[in-house]
Amino acid sequence: MKKNRPPKKDDYCSNDDSGLITASELNYLEEHEMSRRDFVMDSMAMGGLAASFGLSASAPAWASIQPPEDEILRIGYLPITDATVLLVAHAMGFFEEEGIKAERPTLIRGWSPLIEGFAAGKFNLVHFLKPIPIWMRYNNGFPVKIMSWAHLNGSGLVVGKHLNVDSFAGLGGKQVAVPYWYSMHNIVLQMALKNVNLVPVIKKLGEPLAPNEVNLQVMPPPDMPPALAAKKIDAFIVAEPFNAAGELLAGGKMLRFTGDIWRNHPCCVICMNEEKVKKNPVWSQKVMNAIVKAQIYAQNNKEEVAHMLSKDGKKYLPMKAPIVKRAMTLYDTTSYEKPNAIQNSDWGSGRIDFQPWPFPSATKLIVNELQNTLVGGDSTFLADLDPEFVTQDLVDYELVKNAMDLHTGWKEAPGFNADSPFEREEIISL
Repeated sequence: MKKNRPPKKDDYCSNDDSGLITASELNYLEEHEMSRRDFVMDSMAMGGLAASFGLSASAPAWASIQPPEDEILRIGYLPITDATVLLVAHAMGFFEEEGIKAERPTLIRGWSPLIEGFAAGKFNLVHFLKPIPIWMRYNNGFPVKIMSWAHLNGSGLVVGKHLNVDSFAGLGGKQVAVPYWYSMHNIVLQMALKNVNLVPVIKKLGEPLAPNEVNLQVMPPPDMPPALAAKKIDAFIVAEPFNAAGELLAGGKMLRFTGDIWRNHPCCVICMNEEKVKKNPVWSQKVMNAIVKAQIYAQNNKEEVAHMLSKDGKKYLPMKAPIVKRAMTLYDTTSYEKPNAIQNSDWGSGRIDFQPWPFPSATKLIVNELQNTLVGGDSTFLADLDPEFVTQDLVDYELVKNAMDLHTGWKEAPGFNADSPFEREEIISL
């Protein structure tokens, strides 16, 4: 497998007419008509998953939804680099090599419709922000199972060009968008805000904010760069390539990479319906074999994969290749010294990396942090969650471990410790 050369800043951006930033693109961003979900608290996260289907939030209720019984793989994904391994496994024919028939993955614009599609059985393989399965399983009784991690890091916080902000402390009195209440982005953002004595709040647009308050709102990732360009929000925290798009198309600046705050953190995870896994263990194992193989390929071929996923390649993502390439490879202190978006370069992390093992320590940390994170809607279920129980109940460790024994290239991923490959210490640097 070929290795990546060190990226150069000139590979990605230009202030002239190189074609990356055009007048028409900037005009689109300024005038883009936002979707009906803009600046509205996400109705599903506020209410509940079962309510979307007219069901009670109990496990037996889901039995009334009958997904297809065939073994055709149906993938749902958002247009973000978090979905990379699903898309690579499809594009490279890794599923077919395992004898699995896979439909072309279906692009979904926001987290709520992806959740709905998965719950209804339209998709049997998806990537979710890691806190979403926690909410689905323990607040809604849905039998979702985390099968592996999708990637490491791969997110950041971008601030608008209209702000003179170089630290989290400068976000007081500002509007910040998150992709979902139950997201790593919301967790990490609030950790950083509290560290500088800012108070996360959820208020209607137009309501006055105290100087120490930061107003949070849910917004689909594709809407974030246009909203930033139009000054409808002051900042957003989201997965790539929308940070890169925010930089190149909306004139924003990266305030901090999330992987520089929490070392090699999970963001999206690979999920399946637990009942499907139980009924089809051999088929499910083959799916995971392909996923782990795709993890290794993506880690070792980031530039190639960026082009493959882009609008200029196989068109899985609606972004041009230079934007996706930036999102996957541009990570150096010279490019991001003002503001100081990378403060822990000695960690040896990439802008995004790929390894499948779902470290139990990270799940425990997420549950603990969720219990202290402001979210929209009824979050009372969080108070009774036992992190140890969730760590064992929510995650299937067997199938991914079998796949990792078969494909061992994951040992080259950042943070691999040969002495303790399946356990680690979680490191936070605020």
